[in-house]
Amino acid sequence: MPDPLAPLLAALARSGAGSSDFDLNPDVVLPKGRRLRPAGVLVPVATWSGRPQLLLTKRASHLKHHPGQIAFPGGKQDEDDADAVAAALREAEEEIGLPTGNVEVLGTLPHHETVTGFTVTPVLGRVKAPFDIRPEPGEVDEVFSVPLDHVTDPRRFSVQSRLWMGQRRAYFTVPFGPYYIWGATARILRGLADRLAG
Repeated sequence: MPDPLAPLLAALARSGAGSSDFDLNPDVVLPKGRRLRPAGVLVPVATWSGRPQLLLTKRASHLKHHPGQIAFPGGKQDEDDADAVAAALREAEEEIGLPTGNVEVLGTLPHHETVTGFTVTPVLGRVKAPFDIRPEPGEVDEVFSVPLDHVTDPRRFSVQSRLWMGQRRAYFTVPFGPYYIWGATARILRGLADRLAG
């Protein structure tokens, strides 16, 4: 049986530049000397049902930053984390109950800079077996899956815009059913889609 994630492994081997929440907004001038905090997010892909599925979260609606948005499990790198990969795995266990030992780390994508001042390392991981999904009630309202080929197809993406701090800001979206996937999550997925297409 061929590995269903073989295209992902090939995409990881390709070189590519990092991305940012400001990619589609060339008029934004970022302050020089800005200090970005390291963070890691897990891009968890399950293959046990045949068609590879990406697991995503819907952030709790009461959170200060990005309430109700669709996101990868992950967060800022703590002092006790060895690196951003460790942070992504720890956060995934805390946020959705995914045991660290149930993830095969395949590699990392280039860093993504967020509007909230983080440099995020996306960590691609294969979820090896089904597990008991437990959304952390303080942070996650819902955990759901999306076919990987849906969110890595460049034709599924569109560019939209909204006012942000008095300026119109453009961003990628890749909707799926009732889920409006946009912002950093969609930008990281678009970068992965471009790598797979290349």
